[in-house]
Amino acid sequence: MRNRTILIVDDELRSREGMKKILEVWAAGQYEILTASNGVAAMQILEETPVELMITDIRMPEISGLALVSQMREKGIQRQPSVILISGHAEFEYAQQAIHLSVVDYLLKPASRDKLIASVENALKAGEEQEHIVFMRKMTDPQLMVIRKEEAALSDPVREAMHYVEMHIEQAISLQEVAGHVHLNGSYFSSLFKEQCQMNFSEYVARRKLQKAKELLLKTNLPIAEIASRTGYQTVKYFNKLFKEYDGMSPGQYRSMRNGTEGHIQ
Repeated sequence: MRNRTILIVDDELRSREGMKKILEVWAAGQYEILTASNGVAAMQILEETPVELMITDIRMPEISGLALVSQMREKGIQRQPSVILISGHAEFEYAQQAIHLSVVDYLLKPASRDKLIASVENALKAGEEQEHIVFMRKMTDPQLMVIRKEEAALSDPVREAMHYVEMHIEQAISLQEVAGHVHLNGSYFSSLFKEQCQMNFSEYVARRKLQKAKELLLKTNLPIAEIASRTGYQTVKYFNKLFKEYDGMSPGQYRSMRNGTEGHIQ
């Protein structure tokens, strides 16, 4: 697992190194503390290294701290770090712009050790909460979410069929089998399910199984063959084909996403 990273950007050597020393003691090896003396160097680091938190001075030559944050947002860097701005001037305009750019905190120089550490801890917590939201979205099928929101309005047979799928997610599930379970003719059940859920039953089963597979891919290190088996697919080849058909990538490619976004969420 890679070390998590904090980036300090300040053109003043003494200030930059002072904050680095304070945070290195506080981090006790759990975070790598990188520094940059200007916005250009900082942007290069941001483009090459996933950064959890950036602490940047506002007043710097060439690229100001606010301009750096704005560029970072505009460039759409894959990992957007939380940001703490620091300044030697308590200027209302700076604070306004900081709020607009969703900056987590705004500190005045010289920030005490305790204030700096408290700000860093709060910013990292806010970043982890945002990461968790992003991570959960990766596991969620939007079309299943729509059905889930409307579940109370579904008929009893359709709700019972969905519950049956949940209870037998590790097995192969056929329409006839479920129709029999809810005591309906197969053809009628198929039409009823499609009418109420806006997708046919086989698609619902595939989507629900693949969502379960996504959870296992991102939360465990189980082999892909084992995940295929645990979601009711007898062959990895068919599981891979179906996964790519619905998500546009292989299960292995999907799993690799956790290294950039979810790698340290427990």
